[in-house]
Amino acid sequence: MKEKVVQKISWAGILITVVGSLFFSTKAVIVKYAFKHTDIDPVSLLALRMLFSLPFFLVMAWLAHKNEPQRKLSAKQWLYILLLGIFGYYLSSLFDFIGLQYISAGMERLILFLYPTFVLLINTLVFKERGSKAQWLAVALTYAGVVLAYLGELSIEKDNSNFLMGSLLIFLCAITFAVYIAGSGCIIPAVGPTKFTAYAMLFSTVGIFLHYVVKGNYTLLNSGSSYVGYGFLIAIVATVIPSWLVAAGTKSIGSNNVAIISTIGPVSTILQAHFILGEPIYTMQIIGTLLIVTGVLLIGWKHQQRASE
Repeated sequence: MKEKVVQKISWAGILITVVGSLFFSTKAVIVKYAFKHTDIDPVSLLALRMLFSLPFFLVMAWLAHKNEPQRKLSAKQWLYILLLGIFGYYLSSLFDFIGLQYISAGMERLILFLYPTFVLLINTLVFKERGSKAQWLAVALTYAGVVLAYLGELSIEKDNSNFLMGSLLIFLCAITFAVYIAGSGCIIPAVGPTKFTAYAMLFSTVGIFLHYVVKGNYTLLNSGSSYVGYGFLIAIVATVIPSWLVAAGTKSIGSNNVAIISTIGPVSTILQAHFILGEPIYTMQIIGTLLIVTGVLLIGWKHQQRASE
């Protein structure tokens, strides 16, 4: 009989994770605020985000190489990391930033929070992992929540001709990020989490920079420093700092507890969007959010339960 290992939960780990989740939830609000108060385009803003994040990714890669010099990557592993990096932080971020031009920050966060259901679907269809009945119930709950919130927002955004396009782009963002998460679960045990994350982020950064070289607005970024400030905020406040905080929280209290705490993200984004951007909060959005959070919690709980058996 295997002895069950119980991870001690520290209040410091919980606090760190909460702060990290709250910082992550600021991303959509900062992006929407930048679009509202400047004429910056999504590709330029995304390029600025990755430019300020790049030094931290390079440090991560150097530390990974220094701490694990004996672990060499095969050509196949490099290819997997390249593809997952492109899906996870190039395509996903691109769809997200473009989509945020057309829908509210609160709606973006709710649609994006569907990604755990896509991870479950990918694991079932591609990796032949059987989902439990409770997990499929969780999928139904999350989609019901999104439909409710979506119908409520659709009644408000009936004059927004680009609302459906923006929703589709965020939906694609959730799918591509799910590909990254599902794929990373297969390759991380072989290459290590730090090395995988660092190299995947570097590949995605190269993809974004190449996109900017082809499609970027150079005149725009040379015309004022306010654009740089928004890029810095998204990179440091909404990307680098929360990444380190959540990683530290995961080490302290475990990934399942981090997944549970991170469900405050949509609620935080909706509240920030209301008070900072003036976005309305409506009854169907609240009900939809509760259903989505319940579904995501159930998926995470059943996954952890199966892993510990």
